[in-house]
Amino acid sequence: MAKAVLQTKPAETKPHPAVTQTARRKIRFEVDAPRAWSVVVVGTFNDWKPGATPLNGLHSGKWARELSLAPGRYEYRFVVDGHWIDDPKAEVYVRNPHGGRNAVLQV
Repeated sequence: MAKAVLQTKPAETKPHPAVTQTARRKIRFEVDAPRAWSVVVVGTFNDWKPGATPLNGLHSGKWARELSLAPGRYEYRFVVDGHWIDDPKAEVYVRNPHGGRNAVLQV
């Protein structure tokens, strides 16, 4: 009885098309907090880690920071001197499991 012999060809090396990165957009987070010592933005883009994304204090009592975000839907809040607050300029909010609400950002 004849045996079938499986022959394997060496792997071909084909050039791979260039991987394109998703176009990111610069998003400016800004909040008025003239008496604050520290302000950070937390959200789904930084795993809700309060120390991950501090804002910069500006001379006018505002705090701001630009982030480069990929297209998508994000939820976020500000933490001012340890207190979680809403973004008063947000247009859309959703309830969060802690009894508050998160601002929603669509990039």
